[in-house]
Amino acid sequence: MLASFITSLAGTALAPGEATALRSARPCGIILFARNVANPEQVHRLTDAARDAVGHDILVLIDQEGGRVRRLKPPHWRDLPCAAAYGRLYRNDPAAACRTARLAAQLTAVELRGAGINTNCVPVLDVPAPGCHQIIGDRAYGTAPEQVAALGRAVAEGHMAGGVLPVIKHVPGHGRANADSHLARPVVTASRAELETSDFAAFKACADMPAAMTAHVVYTAIDPQQPASTSPQVIAEVVRGAIGFDGLLMSDDLGMQALTGTLAERTRAVLAAGCDVALVCSGDLADTEAAALEAPRLFGDALRRYQRACAILQRREFFDLAEAESCLAQARRAAGYALA
Repeated sequence: MLASFITSLAGTALAPGEATALRSARPCGIILFARNVANPEQVHRLTDAARDAVGHDILVLIDQEGGRVRRLKPPHWRDLPCAAAYGRLYRNDPAAACRTARLAAQLTAVELRGAGINTNCVPVLDVPAPGCHQIIGDRAYGTAPEQVAALGRAVAEGHMAGGVLPVIKHVPGHGRANADSHLARPVVTASRAELETSDFAAFKACADMPAAMTAHVVYTAIDPQQPASTSPQVIAEVVRGAIGFDGLLMSDDLGMQALTGTLAERTRAVLAAGCDVALVCSGDLADTEAAALEAPRLFGDALRRYQRACAILQRREFFDLAEAESCLAQARRAAGYALA
C-alpha cells in the first residue's frame, strides 16, 4: 500500500539513499523540478528508477504551467506561453480560446508522457484581485472567475485527454494574497461573501476535477489562525463544503515559509486538517524520511480519491497534431513571443 505523501529528489539520477528511502516509505508520488531535468531520455530514466524503487506505479508530478513557471524548457521541450496569453485570446473569442487552450494542453500532455511524467500541477484557478501580490500575476487566466474557470477547465480537459492528471491550484484561492507563501504567510481579510463571489467561484465551477492543491493562505473570515492547508475548518467547510470538491487533495509544498514547525509537524498538520496527501519538495533525503514517519498508508476516502485520479492516466484521445501546434503558436503570439 502506498503512503499518503509525495516527495522529491535531489538531482538528475536516483541516489542510492533515495532508492532505499523510496523502497521503504513507498510514497504515492514524486515531484520533479529543474534540478532533476537534463533531457527527455534522462528524465524518463529517473522516473523509471523511482517507480522501480517504490515497486508500484506512482504519480510523477511537475509544474509545467508555461511562462515563468515551467521545469521543462527548450530546446528539448516546446516553449509554453503563460496562462495570461489564453486570457488575451479569450477577450476576442471565448470558444476559440478554450479550444486553443485545450489542444495546447493535450500537446503538452504528450510531451510529459514521453518523459515518464503523468501529472501536471495545472491549471492555476486563482483570480487576482487589485493590489494583490504578483506571485500569481500572468499565471492567471484572467481576472473574472467565469473566464478563469472556462480556460482552466479547457486546460484540465486537454491534459486528461492526453492521459495526464491535472491538479487545480491553489484551492480555495491564492489570488487575493498579500504575500508570496514561499516566503511569508499571506493573510486575506476579505469577507466570506467576497471570497465566495470571486476567489472560491472558479474552483466551485471546476469542483469535478480529479485533483487539487491547497493554498498556504489564511482567510480570517473562516479561520483567523491557520492557513487553508492546515485548517480543518477551511478544508471541511470551504473546500469540501462550499466549493464541493471531492477529488484528491494535496497540500502545497510543506517547505514554504507560510507554514511553521518541523517537517514532521507540518506533515501531521496538513493530513490532520483533511488533505489526502502531503507534498515535500525540498529534495532533502531527511525531509523524505521525516514525512514517511508521519504519513500513513492511503486508506478510506483518500485511497478512493487517489485511485479515481489514477484512472485518468489510462485515457488517450485522438487529436489533430497540426491543429494543436497551430494553437500553441497562436498562444505564443498572444503572449508576445517572437517566432522564428
